[in-house]
Amino acid sequence: MANSDVDVVVVGGGAAGIAAARRLHEASVRCLLIEARSRLGGRAWTVNASGHAIDLGCGWLHSADRNPWCDVARTQGRTIDKTPPPWRRASLPVGFATADQSEFFESLSAFYDRLELAAAQAPDAPAATLLNPGDRWNPLINAVSTYANGDELDRISIHDLARYDDTSVNWRILDGYGTTIAAHADGLPVMLDCPVHRIDHAGKRLRVETAKGVLVADQVIVALPSAVLAEEEGLFAPTLPEKTETARGLPLGLDDKLFLSLDNAEEFEKDSRLFGRTDRTATGAYHVRPFGRPQIEAYFGGSLARELETGGEQAFFSFAISELVGLLGHAFARRLRPIHVHLWGRDPFARGSYSHALPGAADHRSVLAAPVDRRLFFAGEATSPNDFSTAHGAFFTGVRAAEEAIAALGSTNA
Repeated sequence: MANSDVDVVVVGGGAAGIAAARRLHEASVRCLLIEARSRLGGRAWTVNASGHAIDLGCGWLHSADRNPWCDVARTQGRTIDKTPPPWRRASLPVGFATADQSEFFESLSAFYDRLELAAAQAPDAPAATLLNPGDRWNPLINAVSTYANGDELDRISIHDLARYDDTSVNWRILDGYGTTIAAHADGLPVMLDCPVHRIDHAGKRLRVETAKGVLVADQVIVALPSAVLAEEEGLFAPTLPEKTETARGLPLGLDDKLFLSLDNAEEFEKDSRLFGRTDRTATGAYHVRPFGRPQIEAYFGGSLARELETGGEQAFFSFAISELVGLLGHAFARRLRPIHVHLWGRDPFARGSYSHALPGAADHRSVLAAPVDRRLFFAGEATSPNDFSTAHGAFFTGVRAAEEAIAALGSTNA
């Protein structure tokens, strides 16, 4: 193998791994970025469909006013769209009257007020305990959790959720978030189609056993999803049971996006939104005409997404049709065609969408991030204390892990 002996191997070519490898490369550290897939980006993935770039994974520059991917996108010459996201504006009053929307947002705001108070004053518990008993909007508040956290509130830690740092500035990249993230690796030493079987850290130097042979390095940065670390107990030799157990407290929730083409789309306002139902948690959120395109970007999260994945791609289309015709009439089905959906729960190299902490596991993120023997370093959105579940959180942790590795190399060579 070319480059089989390096200073640092970075395992995982998603946002965190790319950010780590870029920082190492800038510091003139001999590194190699390896990725199991035939593409870079990980859970950031842009594809071209119907003449448009669509993000099957992360799509929003959350906390855009401090998101480093904005500067990366500008450096690459990409167009950033600053249209406010649909969840920051009123939904279309179809099946959701304007007065009801006001009442819902009041209930949602009150829930988050209780969350902040409980995080400051009470032991950790499921966020579902903060729902106001008898509130008619509890199912929809829970649905919002499935979009934001990938899971229902009974599986979400109060303390972890309250630690999420959001500036409420959300932008998008016209060419795609996934495109931008993958292009940040241009010029880096990369090996694709290279899944890792084992990281042997028993000897003086580390051996990374891959499908393409053995790599030898002084250090390894592990930038894999927490779900992979939780399930692959034999990834490290000797094993790292504390990392495995910690990762199990940080499972990946599930959010899948279905893109639909829409005939006569001009009937709808650009970047508008519909909820499939407002009286249940198992419902989709429908972003109509994103970027003004003749499309619907449909979101399905949590238990609903897991159930639909058992039926394959057609199950998502059928469910979306059933909800949309319930709102807009049976003739509306003739105006829709499926474009693309990716089942992230079935993706063997992701096994979900983004992390959340189970009740009682809010402090697991710092434990997962901690280096081992100053030779194994950990990155990824699940290791971020305040920006978890985001690509910018992954970026920050990748740079942090790279800085840790650089410092360790310097002390070793001193």
